[in-house]
Amino acid sequence: MNKFLVKLLLTVLLSCSITAVSQEKEISLDIHKMMKPLQKDGVFRDSLYYNWGGSIIKDEGGTYHLFYSRWKRAYTFNGWLTFSEIAHAESNAATGPWEYKETVLKGSGQGNWDEITAHNPKIKYFEGKYYLYYIATNLDGKDFTNDDLVSLSTKSLKDTDRGTLRKNQRTGVAVSNSINGPWKRMETPIIEPSGPIANITVNPAIDQGKDGKYYLIVKGDKPNEKKFIRNQAIAVSTSPIGPFKIQPNPVIGNLDTEDVSMWFDEQQAAFYAVFHAHFYIGLMTSKDGLHWGKAKNYEISRKKIKLEEGGFLIPNRMERPFVYVENNEPTILCLAIKKGDDSYTIFIPLHKSKTR
Repeated sequence: MNKFLVKLLLTVLLSCSITAVSQEKEISLDIHKMMKPLQKDGVFRDSLYYNWGGSIIKDEGGTYHLFYSRWKRAYTFNGWLTFSEIAHAESNAATGPWEYKETVLKGSGQGNWDEITAHNPKIKYFEGKYYLYYIATNLDGKDFTNDDLVSLSTKSLKDTDRGTLRKNQRTGVAVSNSINGPWKRMETPIIEPSGPIANITVNPAIDQGKDGKYYLIVKGDKPNEKKFIRNQAIAVSTSPIGPFKIQPNPVIGNLDTEDVSMWFDEQQAAFYAVFHAHFYIGLMTSKDGLHWGKAKNYEISRKKIKLEEGGFLIPNRMERPFVYVENNEPTILCLAIKKGDDSYTIFIPLHKSKTR
């Protein structure tokens, strides 16, 4: 064998070895093993409001900012669809304690696509601006009063008007030059249902890939299903405000899931996405943002959270997972908790991954 062939063979073998190592690192993230016990300061509760989930970002001065959903306990837990607002809290640490600062978004009023409620925020920083993604709804142009919304808070989806609120849910975005606002809303939603999802586009998750494009995951109903199954769709745009084009392949299409949160790992050049499937929190991954599969360490946590002071938190519902990433390292797992008639948000510290 001549020197050229030997060199070529060694180059191919080295390339395959590097690829194998890269693929192994890509799927080796194990958030379950990274989870530390929940600390007392890691619980964010309000006596007057239901707190539900959150999204964290750190400013240049080192202050942490939390954007989260909340609504008055007087409206019952089902009041999220009529009275949720997006609030802003601050902390010196990503685990908390958090201090409420202001409410930044509510329903914008009659005649707008987001006239009722503002819910499920994701805060991002792209191209020198802050983008606050959220969901909202409307009553198809029907006039309503505050008393009407109070009444709708306790009704089921079989009620015509509450059913309208459900089917009109869409994802929008508000933009600001500062983390402290003011926030400028878009006049229309940024995405409509199509392809692998129908009826609604909600619970956004977004990040920018290595190609400079923006990859957005939204939830909708699975088309042509008799059962109540939610799909996750992926959409792509060259701008953080769209237009977004939904791709034909679902992110998760064979399992009823909700509340995706996504990030792009620059070191591994791969996307990760956490979600809840009612009984557990799961992890998906993708190299190109378009084709997704279960991560090797797929199941992150069942509904049993270890407490620093001993014992466990065992909630009725554990949803809205969000992974806060700092310096390309998963640092906090944020979860919405419902236990009895109480709901709050928890912030679980993560050990640094040994595979990085």
